[in-house]
Amino acid sequence: MSTALFDYYQANREKHLQGLFELLRIPSISALPEHKPDIRRAAESLANDLGAMGMKNVEVIEGKEKQNPLIYAEWLEAPGKPTLLLYGHYDVQPVDPLDEWISPPFEPTIRNNNIYARGAVDDKGQVYLLSKAVEGFFKTEGKLPVNVKFLLEGEEEVGGEFIDEYVAAHPDRLKADAALVCDTEFFGPELPTLTTGLRGLVYTELEARAAAHDLHSGQFGGAAPNPMQALAEMITRLKGPDGKILIPGFYKRVKRPTAAELASWKKLPFNEKNFMKKEIGTTALVGEKSFTVLERLWSRPTLEVHGIRGGFTGEGAKTVIPAVGTAKISMRLVPEMNPNEIIRLYKSYVKKITPKGIRTAVRILSSAPASVVSTDSRWIAAGAEALEQVFKKKTVYMRSGGSIPVVGTFQKFLKTPSVMMGFGLPDDNLHAPNEKFHLPNFYRGIETVGRFLEILGG
Repeated sequence: MSTALFDYYQANREKHLQGLFELLRIPSISALPEHKPDIRRAAESLANDLGAMGMKNVEVIEGKEKQNPLIYAEWLEAPGKPTLLLYGHYDVQPVDPLDEWISPPFEPTIRNNNIYARGAVDDKGQVYLLSKAVEGFFKTEGKLPVNVKFLLEGEEEVGGEFIDEYVAAHPDRLKADAALVCDTEFFGPELPTLTTGLRGLVYTELEARAAAHDLHSGQFGGAAPNPMQALAEMITRLKGPDGKILIPGFYKRVKRPTAAELASWKKLPFNEKNFMKKEIGTTALVGEKSFTVLERLWSRPTLEVHGIRGGFTGEGAKTVIPAVGTAKISMRLVPEMNPNEIIRLYKSYVKKITPKGIRTAVRILSSAPASVVSTDSRWIAAGAEALEQVFKKKTVYMRSGGSIPVVGTFQKFLKTPSVMMGFGLPDDNLHAPNEKFHLPNFYRGIETVGRFLEILGG
């Protein structure tokens, strides 16, 4: 890294931290309609910052009435150099349960060398480090070593509908040689990591209806169908106690990773007992016993129940048989699994296992295919080199059990490979109380992205 650039990053650490704090104070929760004004504030804050640093054609792009805006910016004044598309999201998850937060979720706090706040690592901290890495070149050299486009969204936590539509409709504007996605994590502390694969997702809402209205269990119990009981029966028929998903045809396209990839996972410093006790906080792990834990997390499909709603859940007693119950159920997919095919199989099986007297409906809330990127590309090699130079350790490769739908969208509509270079840690409490971002990783993340741009421009 050039001396001037390194010195700039070092001299402006406190300024960058305070700028991140200002962004983290905006409660841009995309799942809650009452936070629409906060979504707008966060988008405009980032757009203003990009414009002030020197990016061109900065735009807050509006979607349909209920969609959250995208932010686009570009700097294309490096002829003959690659074009990099920088992606991140500024929306965050809800904060429930609030009473489990040690400090207020939207008042960022430093404890134990960590930044605690909702969105600290997912993904405001990582979006902000992208912009500060780029800003360093404008401040020290007045130009960038490569061409850069920013595309930031405000709906990642609720499915990313608008960005999918926009990318599909504007491939020429967004065309790039590679995308940089800072929305992933290291395998462990001080272990620089590139993510090479993501599971896909099908997120559903399963509704069960019976009577025309709620019923008194004393008058009707024993004869009237109960939607909550029906949901319980159906859920246990979707996945067995051994972790196997029971939907016919579900595993038809599932393939194991290559022998080389499996061998590389065995070399990672993974301790099953520590994972169970420290990262999960449980007394036992579940799932398909014929596969290792990392295989279950990264290369096997899943089916999980996220919540069940219906009937009386307040204080005291109310003997009601509810008329309707709803379960939120998702399936994580691996490469080769087609989301549309899985949706068809799921709906067909739900219809088959619906108990008598019950009417069911399946609503699809979001879906995205899995994705895998090759470690042989120049973009991955440049990312690995940048990480190694900043963190002084050899880069490792892993897959992620999570989903970043936009990676598949970039591949499908732009033919653009993604470098998934995030700086989170496994215990950062994504989507949970006391979310954090390790402060040294925030600073070194800025340096790494800066070095990545230098390498590509060299």
